[in-house]
This record gives sequence, C-alpha cells and structure tokens, in this order.
Amino acid sequence: MTESARVPPRRGAGELESEVLAALWAAGHPLTTADVQRAVDADLAYNTVQTILARLYDKGLVGRAAEGRRHLYHPIKGAEELAAEQMQALLRRGPNRQSVLQRFATALSEEDAEALRAILRRRR
Repeated sequence: MTESARVPPRRGAGELESEVLAALWAAGHPLTTADVQRAVDADLAYNTVQTILARLYDKGLVGRAAEGRRHLYHPIKGAEELAAEQMQALLRRGPNRQSVLQRFATALSEEDAEALRAILRRRR
C-alpha cells in the first residue's frame, strides 16, 4: 500500500470549522468536545476538535459554558446570519461592488433570482 493510500485527504482551509459549526447547528443544543468529535468524524483527534472549538470561540462564532471540567459549546449565530455576514465581507473586500453584485446576480438560478427580487420588493 502506498503512503498516499493510507493518509486521508486533508480538508480545505476552513472546512473543518464549517463542519464543526454544522454539527452544532444540527444538534440544536450545546455539545461537548467529544459530542462534536463524534458528529464530525470519530477518527478526528479530540485535541484537533478542541482546537477548532477554541478558535471558533475566539472568533465569537460559538459560546461555551463550563460544566464541571468540560465545556458545552453552542453557536452564537445561525447559519443564515453567518452566511450573510460572509457575503457582506466579500463585497467590502472587492474593488468594485457593482461588478461583484452583477456577477453574483447573473449566476443565480431563476428560482433564486425570483426569491431575491421578492425580498427586494418587500424591502421598499
């Protein structure tokens, strides 16, 4: 067996954080590090999950409460709120907001474009 066959592929940047957040959102109640580990990937090292949770806590994306010697973690923001904030951040970083919005809008499915039009009509 080759070395590459034994080593699982690495996750992309931010992918593990996204998986941890998805596990917390799906649970609907606070989880321990071990709970998150089981929900994301039981083969993932406990310390790795603990590090990701600490980073998410430092970023203000999860909250934690002490329960004895362990912590219970919960998401601070919902998936929709976080996605909207990320979209706004991308718009702020772009050199030309109008161009970014135009490319985004023209890439939408007809169903998504109609949903966006309806939202904008209600905003007026």
